[in-house]
Amino acid sequence: MNISNLIFVGLGKHVIALHRTNGTTVWVNSNLNRGYTSLMLDGDRLVVSANGYLYCLDPLTGKILWSNELKGFGMGAASLASVRGRSGDEAGLYAAVEDARRQSD
Repeated sequence: MNISNLIFVGLGKHVIALHRTNGTTVWVNSNLNRGYTSLMLDGDRLVVSANGYLYCLDPLTGKILWSNELKGFGMGAASLASVRGRSGDEAGLYAAVEDARRQSD
């Protein structure tokens, strides 16, 4: 499976990867903190903010690679940014997917 074949959805404490061609579920990670979920695809990492916690997932498997409680910073919707994109930025997400595709070829 290639990252460019996936669509990522964050709902509550769940992150779901769907196959972009047929919509089938590829993986589900339900081990996140409850609350509003922000997603950012950063090359070969899927960064997820969920109600005061930050997670880094493997986008191909949904496995948590690392997490950070961000203790003392509060809760709520987060904006995410990296050199490859930011949350809510379609162009940045497309650029990250293209970068990942070039690296996997």
